[in-house]
This record gives sequence, C-alpha cells and structure tokens, in this order.
Amino acid sequence: MPFRTVAMFALLAVSALISACTQGNAASEQAPPAPTVQVSEPVQREIADWDEFTGRFESPQQVGIRARVSGYLEEVHVEDGATVEAGQLLFTLDQRPYEAAYAAAQGRAEQARAQLQQARADLGRAEQLREADAISQEELEQARTASITARAALAAAQADADAAALDLEYTQIRSPIAGQLSARQADPGDLVQGGLASGEPLITVVQTDPLHFPFYASESIFLRYQRQEGTGLGAPVEVRLQDESEFSLSGEIGFVDNAVQPGTGAILMRAEFDNENGLIRPGMLGTIRVRGSSPYQAMLVPRTAISSDATRRFVFVVDTEGVANSKPVTLGAVVSNLQVVHGLSPDDRVVVGGLQGLRPGTPVQVQPGEIALQSASTAERSNLQPRPAGSARVVD
Repeated sequence: MPFRTVAMFALLAVSALISACTQGNAASEQAPPAPTVQVSEPVQREIADWDEFTGRFESPQQVGIRARVSGYLEEVHVEDGATVEAGQLLFTLDQRPYEAAYAAAQGRAEQARAQLQQARADLGRAEQLREADAISQEELEQARTASITARAALAAAQADADAAALDLEYTQIRSPIAGQLSARQADPGDLVQGGLASGEPLITVVQTDPLHFPFYASESIFLRYQRQEGTGLGAPVEVRLQDESEFSLSGEIGFVDNAVQPGTGAILMRAEFDNENGLIRPGMLGTIRVRGSSPYQAMLVPRTAISSDATRRFVFVVDTEGVANSKPVTLGAVVSNLQVVHGLSPDDRVVVGGLQGLRPGTPVQVQPGEIALQSASTAERSNLQPRPAGSARVVD
C-alpha cells in the first residue's frame, strides 16, 4: 500500500477518535442532576381511633294526647309548637255535664252515708233489746244485715262519686311529659270523642331534651368495643349535623341492645345528647363518631406521601448515603390531614415532597420538609382526599 494511503487512513482514525471523545464529554455534561426531595421525620402523637355511623335523632318520649272523655272543646290554652312542662294545661272541654254528674253522684253518696248511720243506730238498739230479751235473735240478724248492706251501698255510691270526679278532671287535658307540641288537630267548638285509642290525637308532644341517636354497629366492631377499655357503653361520642363541617355535639353511649340481630349481624346502640337550646329536632339526620380504641402512640405522615403498587402501600425514606428507597407500611386511621402508618421508625426520613417520578434506589438531594397536623375543622374543610371509613383524634 502506498505511504500516502496509509497516512490518510491514520488521519481518519485519529479524527474519529477525537470526535468520539468530544461526544462522550458532551453526554457527560448533559446528565441530569439528582432530584431534590423534601424529607421529614414522622409526627408522633397519642391518638384514639373513632368509628363513624349515620343515623337520625329520636325523642326518648313521644305522646299523642287524646281526650279520655267526650265533649265540646271549650278552650285551647297553648300555642302550636310551644314548649310545655309536665302537667301543663293544654285544653278544656265543656265541664257542665260532668259537674252535674259529679254533683248527682255526691248527693247519692251523702244519701247512702245517712242510710248507713241510720242502719248502725238501728243495730245498736237491736243489740240492747236482744240483751233484754225484748226481740228475737232473727230480728237482731236482720238489723245487722241492714247495716252491712248500707255500708256496701255507701261504698258503691262513693265509687260513683269518685268516677264522676275523675271524669270532671279529665275535661282538663294536660301534658303528661315536658316537651314541644305539634300543631293541634281540633279547634274550640269541635266535638271531641273520648276514650278512643285510634284516630288522630288532639296534639302530639315530644321530648326534645335530651335526645337519642340510635345506630347499628357490626358484630366485629361490637366485639372490639367489648374487649377494649373506654369503648362501648359509656364511651364518648360526637355528632356532626348536615350543615356542619366538624363534629360539634358531644354525648355518650347510653344503651347497647342485649342481642345481635340475626338477619343483619348488627347490634343496636344508642347515644344520648343534651339539647338545651332546642337546635336539634327528632328525625334530623347526622353522622356520629364513636371512640373505638384506647389511646395509643402512633406515627403519622401526610396521605400524599403514601404510594402504592399492585400489592402493597409504601413510603420513600432517604438513608444516610442520600439514596431514596421504598419502605412498606400498613395504613391505620386518619387523624385530621394525616394518616396513621405502621412500620416506620421515629428517626426515618420520609419523603414528603418531590415524589414525582421517584424510583427506589435513586440518589437524591435532600431539603428539610415539614409535617404539620392541622386542626380538625381545617382538615375537614380542605377536602384533600375522600375520607376513609376509620378516623382518629389526638388525645388531649
């Protein structure tokens, strides 16, 4: 091969080598830097789990008031919807027929009393005459029988008088309980039929303070309440009304049924709430939150820090060499804006920001982050994520 040709090939090889080195250096200069993430240690708090149920408020007592005697409605003493005390007068029927009946019954009772006095006097004289052998034994027995008969007649007449007095008393219709009235179903001048269990009551009174809130808990939840101290009967509860963003009413479990319903596998529980201001009416819908565990120490992280794959939940933690790796966790209850997780250590540096595209084993640049526990009202208004079934609260 001529020397000129060899020299040309050598020059081309050197040029190719220089070009390759130049491209390699350019590629090295364009390599992306390590991603920046924000890390923070998990928040530690003493919390208690809460279970949520939906139900309606009920009145402990609701009475449909009906007349016990018949008569024309003469006077209405209360306004529709008024709050009344036990024994307060509501309606008055026409009393004149019953006053007359009572007076007649009283007269018969007085007559029977006079006859009894006369029969007792006759018996006393008959006993004296019999001692003097002035009358026969048969005549004495007749006087004694007359006295007994007169005493029985007085008892019957007095019973009639008492019944007439009771009918007269029933013309004044009173509230048997304290509570709030409905709209009345009769007006002055209407003929009221007494003693009827069916038909429309004159008015209904419902007790509004306190109120009951019944709900049904599953068998598994009930068993958990049975085994844990501070849950079940007497446990604190809270209720959120339909127009509220937080649980504003406090009460306690006052009743647990004595059997689980076979068809549903649930048991009836009932909470009690004070309603002094009359805000709540029976039939209103609410969400109740029941304390479902004793207080315990928990690790909390933002829900946005939790990732998942097909089979597990995990968070990213950064080791001492600045490498992010996944760490499996088990989810617990929600506490305000944070999530209880099991499987973390107090000194784990959890990635709370910069998670986009992060993969296990990725070197990262670390910046300090912050995990802030919001107040319950702020968290519930923020709508960060759909609320799970279980929730918890920090123990005060």
